[in-house]
Amino acid sequence: MPPTPHTSRLPLYAAAVLLAVPSASAAAADAGGPFGMTVTAAATARSARVGALFVAGRREHLRGGHFCTASVVHSPRHDLVVTAAHCLNGKKETLVFVPGYRDGVAPYGVWTVGRWFVPDGWAEGRDEDSDVAFGVVERRGGKGVEDAVGGNRFAADTAVGAATPVTVTAYPNSLDAPVSCTDKPRPHHRTQQRVHCPGFGGGTSGSPWVNGDGQVVGVLGGDEDGGATADVSYSVVFGAEAAALYRASAGCGESRPGSS
Repeated sequence: MPPTPHTSRLPLYAAAVLLAVPSASAAAADAGGPFGMTVTAAATARSARVGALFVAGRREHLRGGHFCTASVVHSPRHDLVVTAAHCLNGKKETLVFVPGYRDGVAPYGVWTVGRWFVPDGWAEGRDEDSDVAFGVVERRGGKGVEDAVGGNRFAADTAVGAATPVTVTAYPNSLDAPVSCTDKPRPHHRTQQRVHCPGFGGGTSGSPWVNGDGQVVGVLGGDEDGGATADVSYSVVFGAEAAALYRASAGCGESRPGSS
């Protein structure tokens, strides 16, 4: 998210879907403190599902090199992450995902993202209402990234403005550890939602909005690439387009829109 209006949160270089998931994923979202307060995220099994994105050339020198946030979502192959589509703008290099990243250390390994999927609305016109992307992560030692850290369920067509708060966990560019904030999402308009959390500046794009049922119901992005200030963040309201993209990228038998 940008510290100033009309600036991307990226640095300059560039029907419901509820999937079965292991029972550990069904616990309530980690509380990040009182509503609307941003704190350093505790190193827990749940926060390990969130990680930082790097260009592959940084895999040996991670400190200070991350540019966006992504998280593991449950899939049949245990190999899927979700982020914001605008995080891929201008990125020609292969990207790597580092779950649970802290202080230059990759406690669960460095995972190469082999293929990205974006909605047609984004691929054809960078529609802010289509600002979501899924990445298929290459396996390591025969295991998927979800086998290493678990995964939250992806959920579309959830009610915006419901009583259930969400916890947003993200990697600001200025820090080498994640932060989190809990707030109740509010409607911005029919296709966008917002939360009020301070300090979500550059690097926080793509961070998951996880509700108390362990479901990813948003990712930081959408309007103004996630928001015109660091204190109010936006997400696409996941609908039919996001649900179809999830099924395609998860290998559930549908065509694969916007794949690369």
